[in-house]
Amino acid sequence: MSTTFGRVADTSRRALRLLSLLATRRRWPLGELADRLEVSERTVRRDIETLRLLDYPVLTLRGPAGGYCLGAGHTLQPLLFDDAQAMAVAVALQTAPNTVFGLGEDTARALEALEQVMPARLRAAVEGLRLTRLPNYWEFPAPPIDAAALQIAGSAVHRREVLIVETLGADGNRPIPGTAGFTPAHRFEPHHLVVWAARWYLVGYHRTETAWRVLRLDRLHLHPPTGIRFAPGEVPGGDIARFVMTTHDRGDTPAAWEYTGSARLNLAAGTVARWAPGGSVVEYLDPEHCRLTLGAWSWAGIAGLLATFDSEISEVEPGELVDACRRLVRRWRAVTGDSDVPGTPVDRSGERPAGASARGRYPGAAGPAPATSCRTGDRSRAGSPGAAAVDQDSRAACNSALANLTI
Repeated sequence: MSTTFGRVADTSRRALRLLSLLATRRRWPLGELADRLEVSERTVRRDIETLRLLDYPVLTLRGPAGGYCLGAGHTLQPLLFDDAQAMAVAVALQTAPNTVFGLGEDTARALEALEQVMPARLRAAVEGLRLTRLPNYWEFPAPPIDAAALQIAGSAVHRREVLIVETLGADGNRPIPGTAGFTPAHRFEPHHLVVWAARWYLVGYHRTETAWRVLRLDRLHLHPPTGIRFAPGEVPGGDIARFVMTTHDRGDTPAAWEYTGSARLNLAAGTVARWAPGGSVVEYLDPEHCRLTLGAWSWAGIAGLLATFDSEISEVEPGELVDACRRLVRRWRAVTGDSDVPGTPVDRSGERPAGASARGRYPGAAGPAPATSCRTGDRSRAGSPGAAAVDQDSRAACNSALANLTI
């Protein structure tokens, strides 16, 4: 008797595992299912018939690329997740950023419903995994967007349908015709729906401007779908991530920092837009210059961020930021021990000073480093083989910053 119950239990577990696999892909070859379940192909066919008897629409796909799939209209309960899938959903529901209006309570209810149908051992693991999300002060999410707008945009991208959109003002309202900031409604071909830095962007082709654009979804009023189809296209350069990050006019607005300043940089707007911190705004001036407006916790913080671009800086505003630049010049001069600050030659092909270390946050470098990292090294390592090289790199970086910030 116990042997019979054991076989039934094994069959039931295997059928649930098979159903979970069928739900994850549109087509499964018979051989792959057998390998994943570690049984024979004959056993897989028998389990598929068991699922069909339970009214699950498992379809057979004919031809060389045939196999099996789960038909449309089926309903899967969360308990059909395997252990790894259930844990992944539980973690995702707790860590998802609140970028869509009104979904906070829905995610909490979804997590509660998932826990109720979990096996006891898994429920205990999930209940013990309570996360606390802390804000990232360098990430400035947009106001949550309406779920209906997200559905319209996502459906238009999927179906390749032209949208009629209007640009909203900074206050979220539609400007009155004839007033500042008003732009007529226009037709837009949405190719991609992108989430970056907790903001939703619609990437596509602007028919009126005959150009590719990146638009903040929370700054758009979307009209009902037009039903007009468009042909798929590729963003300039073919890299959607790079295109979004290097687009300077994507509708971003300055973040609410206690201190905010701006400066003219001798760099292209696209380069600065790629590396500018969150909550900053890049204004195009000409192909080789732009104005960067950004904020920080202090005037010296803004000056230090400007120095990371390793570019000549001018037209710095306001006066308090100019004073902060002078203070940093004095501090870095003390670090280098130089009374005069010669200009550091810049290797534009590498986007950083010739001979300088990639530790600093130059466009294209490995990552950010605070201005205080310009130091003469650890004295305990002064005799080590790499000490002189580290000091030379740091000195070069400080000299470059001095040359650029001397105002």
